[in-house]
Amino acid sequence: QAQLVESGGGLVQAGGSLGLSCAASGIIFSLKGMGWYRQAPGKQRELVAGITGNGYTNYADSVKDRFTISRDNAKNTVFLQMNNLKPEDTAVYYCNNYPIPMMNWGQGTQVTVSS
Repeated sequence: QAQLVESGGGLVQAGGSLGLSCAASGIIFSLKGMGWYRQAPGKQRELVAGITGNGYTNYADSVKDRFTISRDNAKNTVFLQMNNLKPEDTAVYYCNNYPIPMMNWGQGTQVTVSS
């Protein structure tokens, strides 16, 4: 059974940094585009960053130049390094396939940025 487990969230002050990890199982990871998505209260889930199987990256305008997505195929893991965090980045962060999130959503990891 395919499974996604996100980790690394927490509470950080504005301007700080966090690194998120997503461990995938039950898929041929190296063949899959992977992305990070987030959902804030009262908002739709949105794509934050995506990375294709060959390493091409794409970012939402709101996080461009602050967040970096990367992957380690040997560990079936995708990462999101978040720098210069802002209160508006507060959300539950999820990983899934990119550009189409075909897998069941995991529990996500909460990121809270205080002002």
